[in-house]
Amino acid sequence: MADITLPENPPTEFFALIPLQRLQVGILFKSGRLSSYALSLDRKKLWAVFNGNSKEEVQNIIDIFPLRGFMQVTIQELAFVEEPLFQFPASSLN
Repeated sequence: MADITLPENPPTEFFALIPLQRLQVGILFKSGRLSSYALSLDRKKLWAVFNGNSKEEVQNIIDIFPLRGFMQVTIQELAFVEEPLFQFPASSLN
């Protein structure tokens, strides 16, 4: 898992790179290398769960992010992550 801190007052270049960042995130989801990506409401923190074989592999994936130059990254190796493959709507007895 990557715990990412974003700049307090991002420069204009940061905002110009957001569409490319979103595109890269989509590519990583489709390839299965990214399973979760969350942004805090104040837009100062990102949390991402990657599927990689090593910390170095995850670091290499993060290094291709267009916003990488603006990020402070801490990577934690996880023992496991539970995510439902499919979620069914709750049934109603009415």
